[in-house]
Amino acid sequence: MVEITLIGKPGCHLCDEARPVVERVVAGFEGVTMTEVSILDDAALEERWSDDIPVVLIDGRPHSSWRVDPEKLADRIRSRLTA
Repeated sequence: MVEITLIGKPGCHLCDEARPVVERVVAGFEGVTMTEVSILDDAALEERWSDDIPVVLIDGRPHSSWRVDPEKLADRIRSRLTA
């Protein structure tokens, strides 16, 4: 199982662009889940990531920020699924 976390906030245009990209990539895999969290709901997340959103975490580890490259995300998911 691979867990993708998209960290963003409401009103963030880059977050709005990243969401469908991540959803489309995740939909292409079995055993992958996606959770979206807002930095506005968690002070620790806001302090850590506010300058970098949107941030994609794979199993809790940073994968990308600002822009999501779908091919790189898919490649990383594939490698996690086969690890």
